[in-house]
Amino acid sequence: QGCGASGGITAASEDTVRALSYGCQLAGAALPGPGGLPGGLLAASAQLSSCRTALRLFDDLAMLRHSCSYGLGPEGEDALVRGLSVLSNVANQLYYPCEHLAWAADVGIVRAASQRWWARSTALWGCALLLGILRSLRIVFQLRRTLSQHKCSPSPQRQQKLRAQVKAELLSILMDTADLCNAIHWLPPGFLWAGRFPPWLVGLLGTISSLIGIYQASRGANSEAA
Repeated sequence: QGCGASGGITAASEDTVRALSYGCQLAGAALPGPGGLPGGLLAASAQLSSCRTALRLFDDLAMLRHSCSYGLGPEGEDALVRGLSVLSNVANQLYYPCEHLAWAADVGIVRAASQRWWARSTALWGCALLLGILRSLRIVFQLRRTLSQHKCSPSPQRQQKLRAQVKAELLSILMDTADLCNAIHWLPPGFLWAGRFPPWLVGLLGTISSLIGIYQASRGANSEAA
């Protein structure tokens, strides 16, 4: 599975590996023929996905530091945004041990039904994504309201900054929506479109999400350098 919550100490590495994994799946599923190059690309995608799962074994403490540093959110922040952020942090924090147990069951370290733990980790990931989408929608609403209130004010730098924030949140919505579609696909059959996506669509959605994540990470790094 290609699940993953928000990153930790290995976030930069996982972004790259994630894009490669989904890109290989998309290319392998789109090319004709079951063997040869398509089969090799799909095998590479599976190996890279396993690599990402192993990398996330070390993300718990980083996520915990992030959750603790955010706490209940800054007092000046919108109450709904704070609430959604806290719930998202909780879902992400619970995601990691569930995925670790599923991985440990798969490799035989613990005796447990790995599919149940994979389903739980996927459900938690989906909840975190949905909460992230709602949070971004709330922020976009607030930013657009602020922009409409400052249309006549002579502050182009301020308006440019607000528009950049709106763009970033809209990209986050698109990224989280693509991941949420895949998360639902990986849930047990019977829930919405679970299990119904063809491999190429899973690869396409994951590639879109990964490229947006890499773009946003590079923008954030450039902003910090500036």
